[in-house]
Amino acid sequence: MSRVSRLLNTSTTVWRASRTSDGLGGWVETWAQVSTVRARISQPSAAERVIADQSGSTLTHVVYLRADAPVRRGDELRQAARTFKVLAVFEPSEPGTYLRANCEVRQADQ
Repeated sequence: MSRVSRLLNTSTTVWRASRTSDGLGGWVETWAQVSTVRARISQPSAAERVIADQSGSTLTHVVYLRADAPVRRGDELRQAARTFKVLAVFEPSEPGTYLRANCEVRQADQ
């Protein structure tokens, strides 16, 4: 069991997009649920937001996950009212401890 598991206080579903040919020269994108994972969702610091702005992305949340969570860039982490687009996934300096996913929250279309 991961050393950070006790700090992961919420669960979220991982969704991944796949593209298939539409038969007319275009693509159809579909989303499929990959798994359900435990997570801790927190706000980034002001310094983290500045660094994200400099790299051209909008960082709104940092999500911490178990080291073996099947999450990668481009995935979506979904909860009942919120959807987080995964901008990047990082492993800390001690591999196997946890994963950190920089995310941007997406508001639902009305």
